[in-house]
Amino acid sequence: MWPWGHLAFGYVWYSVWSRATTRRPPTGLSTLAVALGTQFPDLVDKPLAWTFGLLPSGRSLAHSILTMALVVAVLYVIARKYRRTDLVTAFGIGYASHLVGDSLSAFLEGEYGELAFLLYPLMYTDYGVEYGFLYRVAQLDVGDFLGPQFLVILAVVVLWILDGTPGPGALKSLLKHAYYRLTGTRASESEHGS
Repeated sequence: MWPWGHLAFGYVWYSVWSRATTRRPPTGLSTLAVALGTQFPDLVDKPLAWTFGLLPSGRSLAHSILTMALVVAVLYVIARKYRRTDLVTAFGIGYASHLVGDSLSAFLEGEYGELAFLLYPLMYTDYGVEYGFLYRVAQLDVGDFLGPQFLVILAVVVLWILDGTPGPGALKSLLKHAYYRLTGTRASESEHGS
């Protein structure tokens, strides 16, 4: 599954969960947390395997349910201190959706050996030669963006719009806050030209 597929899949999961538990659409910060969760396994495993050769596969360490449980537990302990466990829940849902997304076709096809990554390092994950991200991008063609997958992504974009487009405003606010902290300026100084 491509990054945008993981993002869409995880967002649907989280939107449904948010509406079922709070009767409201996702918030901006929780949407950012779920987005990070949907990408986290690949952000860890792909560079460590494909670029640095430190892992046996692009689906190993961070694609393990053992690692997911550890990461989410540590984040939960930290988030409790700040009373933001909602963000860990969003991250965890995004993370879990990534593992399900990567497992779905092997599970449905009965190729259970392909699911060994879910128990890494207890089970070995060697999928032969793996090509890096740039190679995979070069193999894309227009057909990869059209058809059923395109319609699913389009449907998720509509859901996101119906949810009030959560995320971009929160990201802008976070980046602005980080900039002010790094530069030592305050928002009021930079906005008024002082």
